[in-house]
Amino acid sequence: MTRPVPPLRQGPRPLGLHLSTVMTTLLGSSAGLPHLRNGSPLWRPQLRGRAAELGRQVAEAGADAFRTALDREVRRQLDLLLTGLERYRHHPYRRDVDDPPVLWREGGSRLLDYGPPGGRPVLFVPSLVNRGYILDLSSDRSLMRWLAGQGVRPLLIDWGAPGPVERRFSLTDYIAGRLERALEVAADAAGGPVPVAGYCMGGLLAAALALRRPRLVAGLVLMATPWDFHAEDAGAARRAAAFFQPFGPLVEAWGELPVDALQALFAQLDPYLVLRKFTQFARMDPDSPAARAFVALEDWLNDGVALPAAVARDALAGWYGRNDPAAGTWMVAGLPVDPARVVVPTLALIPERDRIVPPASALALARAIPNAQIVAPPLGHIGMVVSAGAKSGVWRPLADWLNAAG
Repeated sequence: MTRPVPPLRQGPRPLGLHLSTVMTTLLGSSAGLPHLRNGSPLWRPQLRGRAAELGRQVAEAGADAFRTALDREVRRQLDLLLTGLERYRHHPYRRDVDDPPVLWREGGSRLLDYGPPGGRPVLFVPSLVNRGYILDLSSDRSLMRWLAGQGVRPLLIDWGAPGPVERRFSLTDYIAGRLERALEVAADAAGGPVPVAGYCMGGLLAAALALRRPRLVAGLVLMATPWDFHAEDAGAARRAAAFFQPFGPLVEAWGELPVDALQALFAQLDPYLVLRKFTQFARMDPDSPAARAFVALEDWLNDGVALPAAVARDALAGWYGRNDPAAGTWMVAGLPVDPARVVVPTLALIPERDRIVPPASALALARAIPNAQIVAPPLGHIGMVVSAGAKSGVWRPLADWLNAAG
């Protein structure tokens, strides 16, 4: 019997944006050469020295020779990029783990129970933007399954894609409604209060939950959780908020901010990341563990979900634009989210190489919570949960803290 051919992957999303960015940059290199030679570009101060040195090298090599070398390099980069994209889209890897049993379900959301039955339940809260299975990525890169072998019973919220009900949700609906009910189910399974761990945006939700339901929360774990959105680059945060403004009425009418719009926002953090990633992937052995790990992570990155309109407005205009959390003006169900009032033991895992949540942004939250313990692994935002160094840098300290808190 012939097995069906899996569909081509959609990513990297939005593909048109990534391709146009790379093509414009690479193909525009030759057009910029005359300006480099006559010194006409207005360089940033920190780039003037490098530009002058490049101009000197061009003069020494000769314009024709340099143009030939430049054209050759442009073709090489484009070839590697397109080769990497094609290999990724046709790669045979598919996620090799099944979801565990569902302990609770409401609307499009589920509470996944990773066991073991005798372990201490811990509620894990992922972001609303990306799917929660980054914490259960594959058979050999799963924080949830590893913790289940360390005496912990992870209960992971899978928010699901927004349906007709969720499209009307605000952050208050998620936190004071669905998340609180999931906490009650976890506490029933534990027979008492449970630790709550939030990853990225999920940490903001978890912090608000700990303030609202302290009697059911035994401890709080914040994993790469932003708080001061203007800590390192207020301009970039405000630009992200400004991106939403022209589309606000359309998003409100539609009921959600589409996945590709969210991915376009993330692309602003590093417009040429796709070029670097896929040219590197083109050089990999497609059957190697490194190639399979790349595909697994890239599949997750491209498997995002839309954000309900009110949540998008609260996050982009409120968090990124006005910096509501750090300003003390973020409200959930009419009450301010004040980290100084968190009374439960708290662990803040703040990766030093995080480019998505700058460490200064996460530190602002940890320092505002009384007696919060801070661990700063030398990892990135996603690497803290799936990289080769994640087990020693994050998984083991997290398990030790959870077991000690019990």
